[in-house]
Amino acid sequence: MRSAGNFPSTYVLLVAAVLVTIALACGCLSSQRGTDLPPANNLSSGPGEEYPLASLVADELEIPWSLAFLPDGSMIFTERPGRVRLIDNEEGLLADPLLTIDEVEHTGEGGLLGITIHPDFEENHFIYVYYTYREDDRFFNKVVRYTENDRELAGAEVIIDGIPGGGNHNGGRIAFGPDGMLYVTTGDAGEDFLAQDTGSLAGKILRLTDEGDIPKDNPFQDSPVYTLGHRNPQGLAWDEEGRLWATEHGPLTRDELNIIEAGNNYGWPDITGDDTAGEMESPVIHSGMQTWAPSGAAYLNGSVFFAGLRGQALYEASVNTGEGTDNMELQDHFSGEFGRLRDVVAGPDGNLYLLTSNLDGRGRPVSRDDRIIRINTSIM
Repeated sequence: MRSAGNFPSTYVLLVAAVLVTIALACGCLSSQRGTDLPPANNLSSGPGEEYPLASLVADELEIPWSLAFLPDGSMIFTERPGRVRLIDNEEGLLADPLLTIDEVEHTGEGGLLGITIHPDFEENHFIYVYYTYREDDRFFNKVVRYTENDRELAGAEVIIDGIPGGGNHNGGRIAFGPDGMLYVTTGDAGEDFLAQDTGSLAGKILRLTDEGDIPKDNPFQDSPVYTLGHRNPQGLAWDEEGRLWATEHGPLTRDELNIIEAGNNYGWPDITGDDTAGEMESPVIHSGMQTWAPSGAAYLNGSVFFAGLRGQALYEASVNTGEGTDNMELQDHFSGEFGRLRDVVAGPDGNLYLLTSNLDGRGRPVSRDDRIIRINTSIM
């Protein structure tokens, strides 16, 4: 009989592998950044492993909706029930939220949605969020500014409120443009006629100063409305020419990618897809009889990328800057691999970052959902 010390190395490795498998199954091994996780769902747990194209940044999140990068490379993101969280560039995902907003009404598609930082964040530490709230049994949305100090958010300042909300179609994306103005997407709150009413904030893209004032060069006098006729826009991205692109949910089908220009009417509910009417704008491309359910958008290396919820893919539209928008090519990546995708962000490292949304009641969650995933664009 051999002593334990003389067991073949392959036997020892086999026993070790079995023990690791048991530990993973019972949840005894865990890592907020995913560095200790084996490849799963085509995710690698670190550079140079079996699936180098996609790697896990953070997992076990609760319906993340929007993500922004801080100047030091850390990531700040929202979870729809009302939490703002931080992934420190050295420590990884912090266990405690930077902020929990009790006023958030997490109902249907509502909740804590968009987040963005001020262009001069290093000087003022301003962070902006968009969320749903309830007032007298009615739902509304607002944009609120907080000041970050030592990993806490405080000093809430309302930038704009009274945006119609509901169980569906709350819009929710916020972003600063190259002009230094704050752009805000709003949904029609389930009342489609509001999208054509310039006196309503519903079904619009709004444009404001960083203090919430109305810019003097807005297309409608004394109004934050920048464009109208939107159903449920959820993605904003500017290309290298300064053009603003926006994604928009269609009615089951005919989801849209639009170029946004001041004062334009994008047609909802009067036209969708290739329909035309008067001076209303048709989309640059749309999904036809398919469904993308497009959400967050990002521009990188000549393409607009946007996240697909029902489409469960990362879509890439080559926007041909300088060549117009004819013959635009559209392709999809990771179809069905990660489930529903809510946001895509271009990181300072030149990679793309995806937020899954498999716990929102419409997905099929897998172990350790929801997640933030890094896409290595150098080998896409």
